Amino acid sequence: MKQFLARLSVGLLVFVALLLVVLHLRYGGGEPYPDLSGAPVFDEAALEVVVTSPEPIGNHAVSADGRVFYTIHPESRPTGAKLLEWVDGAPRAFPSEDAQSLFETPLGVAVDRQNRLWTIDHGNHGTGKARLLAFDLSTGEVVHDHVFDSSVAQLGSFLQDLQVDSTGEHIFIADVSFWRKNPGLVVYDVQSGQARRVLDSDPSVSAQDWLIRNPTKDMVFFGVVVLKPGVDGIAIDRSDEWLYYGAMAHDTMYRIKVADLLDDSLSPGALAARIEAVGAKPLNDGLSTDNDGNLLITDVEHNAVIRMKPDGELTTLVRSERIRWADALSYGPEGWLYVADSAIPDQMLQSKAHMTASAPYHIFRFKPDVDGVPGQ
Repeated sequence: MKQFLARLSVGLLVFVALLLVVLHLRYGGGEPYPDLSGAPVFDEAALEVVVTSPEPIGNHAVSADGRVFYTIHPESRPTGAKLLEWVDGAPRAFPSEDAQSLFETPLGVAVDRQNRLWTIDHGNHGTGKARLLAFDLSTGEVVHDHVFDSSVAQLGSFLQDLQVDSTGEHIFIADVSFWRKNPGLVVYDVQSGQARRVLDSDPSVSAQDWLIRNPTKDMVFFGVVVLKPGVDGIAIDRSDEWLYYGAMAHDTMYRIKVADLLDDSLSPGALAARIEAVGAKPLNDGLSTDNDGNLLITDVEHNAVIRMKPDGELTTLVRSERIRWADALSYGPEGWLYVADSAIPDQMLQSKAHMTASAPYHIFRFKPDVDGVPGQ
């Protein structure tokens, strides 16, 4: 018996060692990334707190009349309402408490120019029901409901950010695909209900070997798993000409023409050949665009929001230690740009007790001096 137990122990040790090697090879590594931020244009006092939440915030969207909608981040394992509206200084389940049964793991939200709130639910990394929903903001009624099949929402996928064109007929979704390692974009036609994946594992949507060093912690888990996400933030310019996108752990911002994404006659190679590099970027999460053709970029390492001009020039707009993880961006009315702080280091693979102790969580806003279209 002793000999058997000794052999079993050795076998378990060998198995654990091999598992750690495999995890390191697939998810480990990472080099420090250079700081591309600079002195901010606006003082920290320009940041106003809009939403205060006891639970970690996911993404948000602000309507043209100033209504603020947001998700509770699915990585925080929420047990209550998952989609909320901030009303009179307090959270309210949207569109109702009963409607929360529609959601599994919603994260990305956007308001289109047809006054609909869109939500994307990754279906617990593709293990459940990945779902796209739209709500009429005037009534709260569901006006569109689509469940993606496994050819789009693959096992290990993470459909988590979305943009809607000005017509409200086409939706673009980013699959960061941290676990599966097959990041890409999803193009969805609202009228036909057809979805297809594009740019799967293209170098432009894939993570490079960078280590995210947030002020709270380096994004390494269990000593071997490094958070190196693929394509995360996406944004459409105001004329619907370009879709901008950036993999979080990547040094370059890219764009591709919306017309090319909608052209299903293009082969994967032909589509990839039409990608354009815009310029060097920070390690980013959410994106937005303004009315002057600039791109707004969050910097998850330096608590900042940065503006990228069409020629790639970077300007740091605001920077604050109050922003633990600059996540989603959404313009609202009157030139306000809203910034969600998802505080990823204080929620990802953390205990509920830690999340409670790290509360509250916030959505901020400031005026970046160039207006944009509310909702995205």
